[in-house]
Amino acid sequence: MTRILPFTRTRSSDAGVAALLYGASIEVMPRTAAKIRDVRALLPEGTRIYVAHIDGTPIDDMVATVERMSREGFPVMPHVPARSVSSHEALDTWLRRYRDAGATGALVLAGGAPEIRGPFSSSMELLETGLFDKLGYTRLHIAGHPEGNRDIDPDGGETAAMAAARWKAGFAERTGAQMALVTQFAFEARPVLDWADRLAEAGVDLPIHLGVAGPAKLQTLIKYAMACGVGPSIRVLQRRAADLSKLLMPFTPEALLAEIAAARGPASRIEAIHFFPLGGITASAEFLTSARDMGGQHASHA
Repeated sequence: MTRILPFTRTRSSDAGVAALLYGASIEVMPRTAAKIRDVRALLPEGTRIYVAHIDGTPIDDMVATVERMSREGFPVMPHVPARSVSSHEALDTWLRRYRDAGATGALVLAGGAPEIRGPFSSSMELLETGLFDKLGYTRLHIAGHPEGNRDIDPDGGETAAMAAARWKAGFAERTGAQMALVTQFAFEARPVLDWADRLAEAGVDLPIHLGVAGPAKLQTLIKYAMACGVGPSIRVLQRRAADLSKLLMPFTPEALLAEIAAARGPASRIEAIHFFPLGGITASAEFLTSARDMGGQHASHA
């Protein structure tokens, strides 16, 4: 298991990071969740849990995980990947089963299936069915791409992704859905902050839940970053990899979170942090709890 390093920043940065981490969420896969004896002993109360639908995961496993997390008192949001849904009927069945298991929200995304399995290829097509509203889903999160996504914009730009974000912001305004942009994990603040500014300039006023990688070995993060198409911020890992003395030490998102917290102002749309537990859910949970507790202590002594 990857053990985390103590959270050792200044009092002001600790308090800012702690404020950023209230409302944090984390992602689990059904097979990972099944190994956790007591989720309540691991994660802070109220942590939103996303149940990741990796292509090929049985729907029964997804539903069982949603039901367990909800039963243990956590707000839960299953992934609904458009490319993996075989039909309108299958979508209706999934959403009804998730709702009956306790979900009132979902992460709606295109998904990473190698081929389109049915009539849907994008999150917008899923939203247009009206089924989420019909079945009582009030919180609908969508994917955000601070460093671009070549599946959406093959030329490396962001024209199509930005147009989709504007459409989804309009959908939220029309329907009243609680919607937020949940991003891929990043390792550097500046690309995220610049992207947030461009969203605002484009009239996209959705909250941003910034994806970060939880504590993990550097080699693990580089592997995932390359597989997931993480953009310019991967250079943070590459610079660290060049220092052999740090190669075997766990990498934590401490510096990234401190920089984001320091840059947040009253108008910032960066609302929360979403953890990808690439080094294991225990390491991410310990980091989250430690950072929040440290910030709370400093705030109480201010």
